[in-house]
Amino acid sequence: MLAPVTAFAQGSLSDSYSGEELVESGKQFFGSTSQGLASLVERAVSQFGLPNGYILGEDAGGALFAGARYGEGTVYTRNVGQYAVYWQGPSIGFDIGGDGSKVMMLVYNLSQIQDVLGRYAGVNGSAYVVGGFGMTVIKRGNVVMVPIRSGVGARLGINIGYLNFTNEPTWNPF
Repeated sequence: MLAPVTAFAQGSLSDSYSGEELVESGKQFFGSTSQGLASLVERAVSQFGLPNGYILGEDAGGALFAGARYGEGTVYTRNVGQYAVYWQGPSIGFDIGGDGSKVMMLVYNLSQIQDVLGRYAGVNGSAYVVGGFGMTVIKRGNVVMVPIRSGVGARLGINIGYLNFTNEPTWNPF
Protein backbone atom coordinates (compact mmCIF):
# COMPACT_ATOMS: atom_id res chain seq x y z
CA MET A 1 0.00 0.00 0.00
CA LEU A 2 1.31 3.44 -0.87
CA ALA A 3 1.54 5.97 1.97
CA PRO A 4 0.79 9.69 1.71
CA VAL A 5 3.54 12.28 1.25
CA THR A 6 3.53 13.45 4.86
CA ALA A 7 4.74 10.04 6.03
CA PHE A 8 8.02 10.65 4.19
CA ALA A 9 8.79 14.16 5.38
CA GLN A 10 11.70 13.19 7.64
CA GLY A 11 15.05 11.67 6.87
CA SER A 12 17.65 11.66 4.15
CA LEU A 13 17.59 9.47 1.07
CA SER A 14 21.24 8.52 0.81
CA ASP A 15 21.15 4.82 -0.11
CA SER A 16 21.71 4.43 -3.83
CA TYR A 17 20.90 1.66 -6.33
CA SER A 18 23.57 -0.15 -8.32
CA GLY A 19 23.43 -0.40 -12.10
CA GLU A 20 22.76 -4.14 -11.83
CA GLU A 21 19.78 -3.58 -9.49
CA LEU A 22 18.32 -0.98 -11.86
CA VAL A 23 18.72 -3.22 -14.91
CA GLU A 24 17.10 -6.15 -13.09
CA SER A 25 14.17 -4.02 -11.90
CA GLY A 26 13.81 -2.60 -15.41
CA LYS A 27 13.86 -6.05 -17.01
CA GLN A 28 11.05 -7.19 -14.72
CA PHE A 29 9.05 -4.03 -15.53
CA PHE A 30 9.71 -3.72 -19.30
CA GLY A 31 9.58 -7.47 -19.99
CA SER A 32 10.80 -8.73 -23.35
CA THR A 33 11.44 -5.21 -24.71
CA SER A 34 14.39 -4.68 -22.33
CA GLN A 35 17.27 -5.27 -24.77
CA GLY A 36 18.35 -1.61 -24.90
CA LEU A 37 17.75 -0.93 -21.22
CA ALA A 38 21.15 -2.07 -19.93
CA SER A 39 23.10 0.23 -22.25
CA LEU A 40 20.96 3.27 -21.35
CA VAL A 41 21.21 2.57 -17.60
CA GLU A 42 24.97 2.14 -17.98
CA ARG A 43 25.22 5.43 -19.85
CA ALA A 44 23.18 7.29 -17.20
CA VAL A 45 25.18 5.79 -14.32
CA SER A 46 28.50 6.67 -15.99
CA GLN A 47 27.33 10.26 -16.53
CA PHE A 48 25.46 10.97 -13.28
CA GLY A 49 26.55 8.27 -10.79
CA LEU A 50 24.27 5.97 -8.83
CA PRO A 51 20.69 7.19 -8.28
CA ASN A 52 19.11 7.12 -4.82
CA GLY A 53 15.63 6.54 -6.23
CA TYR A 54 13.76 5.52 -9.34
CA ILE A 55 10.27 5.69 -10.77
CA LEU A 56 8.48 2.95 -12.70
CA GLY A 57 5.37 4.00 -14.59
CA GLU A 58 3.57 4.62 -17.85
CA ASP A 59 2.92 7.76 -19.85
CA ALA A 60 1.48 8.98 -23.12
CA GLY A 61 1.99 12.12 -25.14
CA GLY A 62 1.19 13.77 -28.39
CA ALA A 63 2.05 16.90 -30.30
CA LEU A 64 1.33 18.96 -33.35
CA PHE A 65 4.02 21.60 -32.70
CA ALA A 66 2.52 22.14 -29.22
CA GLY A 67 1.94 19.04 -27.16
CA ALA A 68 1.30 17.47 -23.78
CA ARG A 69 2.42 14.40 -21.83
CA TYR A 70 0.62 12.62 -18.96
CA GLY A 71 1.82 9.78 -16.78
CA GLU A 72 1.67 7.97 -13.48
CA GLY A 73 3.98 5.71 -11.56
CA THR A 74 5.63 4.76 -8.30
CA VAL A 75 8.78 6.24 -6.76
CA TYR A 76 11.02 3.62 -5.15
CA THR A 77 13.60 4.49 -2.49
CA ARG A 78 15.58 2.35 -0.08
CA ASN A 79 14.95 4.50 3.00
CA VAL A 80 11.29 5.52 2.76
CA GLY A 81 9.71 2.90 0.53
CA GLN A 82 7.24 3.55 -2.26
CA TYR A 83 5.26 6.63 -3.18
CA ALA A 84 2.62 7.23 -5.91
CA VAL A 85 3.41 10.09 -8.30
CA TYR A 86 1.74 11.64 -11.36
CA TRP A 87 3.21 13.87 -14.05
CA GLN A 88 1.92 16.09 -16.79
CA GLY A 89 3.42 18.83 -18.87
CA PRO A 90 3.30 20.93 -22.01
CA SER A 91 5.87 21.15 -24.78
CA ILE A 92 6.49 23.31 -27.81
CA GLY A 93 8.76 22.88 -30.83
CA PHE A 94 9.03 21.07 -34.10
CA ASP A 95 7.29 17.93 -32.89
CA ILE A 96 4.57 15.89 -34.58
CA GLY A 97 3.04 12.55 -33.56
CA GLY A 98 2.02 10.53 -30.54
CA ASP A 99 3.40 7.80 -28.32
CA GLY A 100 2.68 5.61 -25.32
CA SER A 101 5.51 4.40 -23.13
CA LYS A 102 6.59 2.38 -20.15
CA VAL A 103 9.01 4.58 -18.22
CA MET A 104 11.86 4.06 -15.77
CA MET A 105 13.13 7.37 -14.36
CA LEU A 106 16.40 7.33 -12.47
CA VAL A 107 16.31 9.96 -9.70
CA TYR A 108 19.50 11.62 -8.42
CA ASN A 109 20.24 13.85 -5.40
CA LEU A 110 16.97 13.15 -3.58
CA SER A 111 17.28 14.43 0.00
CA GLN A 112 13.59 13.93 0.86
CA ILE A 113 10.68 12.38 -1.03
CA GLN A 114 8.96 15.76 -1.59
CA ASP A 115 11.94 16.77 -3.78
CA VAL A 116 10.35 14.64 -6.54
CA LEU A 117 7.36 17.00 -6.70
CA GLY A 118 7.51 20.11 -8.90
CA ARG A 119 8.36 21.19 -12.45
CA TYR A 120 11.37 19.67 -14.23
CA ALA A 121 12.45 21.40 -17.43
CA GLY A 122 14.15 19.69 -20.34
CA VAL A 123 14.64 19.22 -24.07
CA ASN A 124 13.30 16.12 -25.79
CA GLY A 125 13.94 14.73 -29.25
CA SER A 126 12.23 11.79 -30.98
CA ALA A 127 12.54 10.01 -34.29
CA TYR A 128 10.73 6.68 -34.59
CA VAL A 129 7.90 5.05 -36.46
CA VAL A 130 7.17 1.92 -34.45
CA GLY A 131 8.99 2.11 -31.11
CA GLY A 132 12.17 1.66 -29.16
CA PHE A 133 14.12 2.94 -26.16
CA GLY A 134 15.00 6.58 -25.53
CA MET A 135 16.63 8.58 -22.74
CA THR A 136 16.36 12.26 -21.77
CA VAL A 137 17.49 14.36 -18.80
CA ILE A 138 15.31 16.77 -16.81
CA LYS A 139 16.34 18.88 -13.83
CA ARG A 140 14.88 20.90 -10.95
CA GLY A 141 17.31 22.46 -8.46
CA ASN A 142 19.80 19.76 -7.45
CA VAL A 143 17.46 16.88 -8.35
CA VAL A 144 18.13 15.28 -11.74
CA MET A 145 15.82 12.74 -13.39
CA VAL A 146 16.73 10.54 -16.32
CA PRO A 147 13.57 9.16 -17.95
CA ILE A 148 14.20 5.99 -19.98
CA ARG A 149 11.19 5.20 -22.17
CA SER A 150 10.21 2.13 -24.14
CA GLY A 151 7.24 2.99 -26.25
CA VAL A 152 5.19 2.59 -29.36
CA GLY A 153 3.83 5.20 -31.69
CA ALA A 154 4.99 7.54 -34.43
CA ARG A 155 6.84 10.68 -33.45
CA LEU A 156 9.32 13.02 -35.09
CA GLY A 157 10.81 16.21 -33.76
CA ILE A 158 12.44 18.14 -30.98
CA ASN A 159 10.73 20.18 -28.27
CA ILE A 160 11.27 22.05 -25.03
CA GLY A 161 8.95 21.77 -22.09
CA TYR A 162 8.62 20.53 -18.58
CA LEU A 163 7.02 17.76 -16.56
CA ASN A 164 5.15 18.74 -13.41
CA PHE A 165 5.26 15.94 -10.82
CA THR A 166 2.34 15.90 -8.36
CA ASN A 167 0.88 13.59 -5.72
CA GLU A 168 -2.61 13.88 -7.30
CA PRO A 169 -3.61 13.26 -10.94
CA THR A 170 -4.79 16.24 -13.02
CA TRP A 171 -5.66 16.91 -16.65
CA ASN A 172 -4.18 20.41 -16.57
CA PRO A 173 -0.75 20.11 -18.26
CA PHE A 174 0.46 23.41 -16.74
